[in-house]
Amino acid sequence: MPIRCLCLDVDGVLTSGRLWVDDAGRPLRAFHVQDGLAIRWFQRLGGECVIITGKESNGVAARARELDIRHVRQGVEDKRAVMDEVLESLKIPREQVAAIGDDLPDLPMLRNCGFPIAVANASAPVRAAARYVTRKRGGGGAVREAIELLLSREGRWNEVIAHYERQAGSGGMGE
Repeated sequence: MPIRCLCLDVDGVLTSGRLWVDDAGRPLRAFHVQDGLAIRWFQRLGGECVIITGKESNGVAARARELDIRHVRQGVEDKRAVMDEVLESLKIPREQVAAIGDDLPDLPMLRNCGFPIAVANASAPVRAAARYVTRKRGGGGAVREAIELLLSREGRWNEVIAHYERQAGSGGMGE
């Protein structure tokens, strides 16, 4: 069954989980550009991405806007309830959902989706709940790795590669 929706935690998944705090007391996060490219392609190929995070951040909202992620829920305590609410609005069954997490608050999402994924540096209970554990750490391309896996299972990652191959043209070295 194809995965039509990807639910993402932020801190520890889209970021390394480390928070830098500026002199004004604002937390700063770094996002991985390869994750962003893969998210765009997942959506371009018909998938929905949903961000569900326990913290509130203008930076997360800005990154979501940049990536055209329409479903962003911040300040969430019950991630499963919010995931269920979003999936109901999208009319997507849980079996067609993958969720990526790294720590205990993500367990309710992981245990109630069709394809639970943990990042390499996830806590032991999260890794145990996952069907797939990435080789890459959160914030270090783990989301890209997961999306490549999901799209490859459906034979769709080749569409992404073919897009860039067409842009490269046929005038390679040695011809």
